[in-house]
Amino acid sequence: MTSTEEKLETIHAVSAEFDTIFTWDYGRSRGSLVKLYEKAKTSQWNASTDLDWSIDVDPEKVGRELGGGGVQRFQALAEAEGSPVKHFGDKDWERVSIELQNSLMSQFMHGEQGALLCTARIVETVPWIDAKYYAATQVMDEARHVEVFARYLSEKLGSQYGINDNLKGILDDILGDPRWDIAYLGMQIMVEGLALAAFGLMHQITTEPLVKKMLRYVMSDEARHVAFGVLSLQEYYKELTDAEMRERQEFAFDVACRLQRRFAHAEMWAKMGIDPEAVYRTMDAVNPPAQQMFQTLLFSKIVPNCKKLGLLDASGGWLRERFTEIGVIQFEDFTDTGEEYTELDEVARDRETA
Repeated sequence: MTSTEEKLETIHAVSAEFDTIFTWDYGRSRGSLVKLYEKAKTSQWNASTDLDWSIDVDPEKVGRELGGGGVQRFQALAEAEGSPVKHFGDKDWERVSIELQNSLMSQFMHGEQGALLCTARIVETVPWIDAKYYAATQVMDEARHVEVFARYLSEKLGSQYGINDNLKGILDDILGDPRWDIAYLGMQIMVEGLALAAFGLMHQITTEPLVKKMLRYVMSDEARHVAFGVLSLQEYYKELTDAEMRERQEFAFDVACRLQRRFAHAEMWAKMGIDPEAVYRTMDAVNPPAQQMFQTLLFSKIVPNCKKLGLLDASGGWLRERFTEIGVIQFEDFTDTGEEYTELDEVARDRETA
């Protein structure tokens, strides 16, 4: 393979046409965004000095902890008729736990780069100065997140995966859409909301000190990011027609379904010589309880935030019906991230006790 071919494999372009918006109104009229911006300025952290990279990490132990729950989701597939993992033994499942952890971390890394680009887009396209100020701080946050996940994968786990096709398609669609609010909805509410829930689950499970603190700090940032989407879109969506709201509902549900597919880890199965499509078919046929619980919990942040935006009940409750069908509507009355982000600010708490 030539150096040019290698370069092409690592560079991906998304074509888009959108307006770059200047605003000459510098009045600070949106108090909730002003507060969020001030919080962001005081809660910045440095990945090089605030995390202890000298900590030794055992990839197998991390795999058993963080990949273990995923292994349980997939082990249930072994009993199904025609299952592609029917022949797996203990050593195969041990490998799955390690590969699953690398795949999970890799997709978070790629997703964070997607968030970096989407937030840079928001700086260019959002028409409010308070939103531009805050989005600029998030660009720095997302660069830091890409940095920490890439470093952890490289220095501690020793390998990484390419981007999952479902995630790649979602990011392409978000960045290819000229409407400024779609970057908010797709990234801030859906992708970041799911990531916040997943990071919370991982943080509860792991005992590895470096990744535990890293996740705590990333969650501190992510909670602000989701709140930014809630606080901004809540105002804008009050002005949209029913037809425009229906478009946003359909987009949100499509992204939600593809995000679920992302956690089937097709790239991991391909590496292990297993047909990912056969895994998909078996998952759909069996739908084991562990899989149902995992996918349901991932919506614990998305559903209440969609409700806060009015998306659940617009257009005759179309999105409410869809979320009911996939069994996640029970989260609608959970606290939305627009209200809880200060409670998740572990960076500020650490500085208060230092």
